[in-house]
Amino acid sequence: MEPYIKCAECGPPPFFLCLQCFTRGFEYKKHQSDHTYEIMTSDFPVLDPSWTAQEEMALLEAVMDCGFGNWQDVANQMCTKTKEECEKHYMKHFINNPLFASTLLNLKQAEEAKTADTAIPFHSADDPPRPTFDSLLSRDMAGYMPARADFIEEFDNYAEWDLRDIDFVEDDSDILHALKMAVVDIYHSRLKERQRRKKIIRDHGLINLRKFQLMERRYPKEVQDLYETMRRFARIVGPVEHDKFIESHALEFELRREIKRLQEYRTAGITNFCSARTYDHLKKTREEERLKRTMLSEVLQYIQDSSACQQWLRRQADIDSGLTPSIPMASNSGRRSAPPLNLTGLPGTEKLNEKEKELCQMVRLVPGAYLEYKSALLNECNKQGGLRLAQARALIKIDVNKTRKIYDFLIREGYITKA
Repeated sequence: MEPYIKCAECGPPPFFLCLQCFTRGFEYKKHQSDHTYEIMTSDFPVLDPSWTAQEEMALLEAVMDCGFGNWQDVANQMCTKTKEECEKHYMKHFINNPLFASTLLNLKQAEEAKTADTAIPFHSADDPPRPTFDSLLSRDMAGYMPARADFIEEFDNYAEWDLRDIDFVEDDSDILHALKMAVVDIYHSRLKERQRRKKIIRDHGLINLRKFQLMERRYPKEVQDLYETMRRFARIVGPVEHDKFIESHALEFELRREIKRLQEYRTAGITNFCSARTYDHLKKTREEERLKRTMLSEVLQYIQDSSACQQWLRRQADIDSGLTPSIPMASNSGRRSAPPLNLTGLPGTEKLNEKEKELCQMVRLVPGAYLEYKSALLNECNKQGGLRLAQARALIKIDVNKTRKIYDFLIREGYITKA
């Protein structure tokens, strides 16, 4: 409680006394009542004559507790200032203060100057794999050469061409000399941009693309979509801040899913976790029964055609024995094609949107295989700048009609572009 007394002779650690103990001449261990002392208080202005140092600290603590912008809650926690006074003072002295802005700018410029002309090598612990030249992994790593910490083809790879014919001689005129120096300065700025991009690649661990993709797949599909959208902004913030942002959204997604589950319990009238476990067990049982009824309806569709029924039985026997089911041949009667694939319970279904689920049902393709084909086509399209149907068929070794449907779907939804 301020004000209080600090002994000027004891310490470290410092020895503090309240006013009541000081007036009684309290002594403890080495501290004596005749020691010199200091009166400690924060009842003085710092940035504004009407705001004491104690109120400044209380404002900062309230903003940290209540969040920036919640000025009514901040004022309620401070008790001594109104909502308008808190907002005006904080914006004036802590956000728009030119002294703070110039200090941050100087710190940023000093940091840039410190790392501007230094090399960007990989540390031994971050040493990426060393693939053979022109291998698939080498192409995934954009031709990176770990032994040289360099790329086969650099960003702005032909920047040096502008300097190859420049020669400084003594009889150059002032204008010609200035032009040559300007070209050298431009080349230097292009080198700095090349170095900046290397630093981003190193800091965010983008060299080993496969490892990066495996780390990305640990998130749910909704978070993966956010990761893909926010990737272009990763260069603005550091890798730690970017990962914290993604992790916070992943945590938010998990919390929302858990809240939705609890709301489902509340709607069903469940008030304790014992009843919730019983509810989940019964829900799982009902889902299995519904799946059996769906499979039964699929069987009934085939029974109307004896040849198709035999094919369906052979396919189920292959599935039960762990073999890849043979592709059913069209019946001679031509009455009915194969029904849509039931995706219930198949791995990867939760990563598909509604249109992708409809596509997998119509072409009878399991979600896991579709996601692998989609990833391969997207990677090839990004490398080539476009993709032709013939290239898609070369990448995906499945039925050409299914490949055509997948290719047309990805073109129509904007995932890839035609070459």
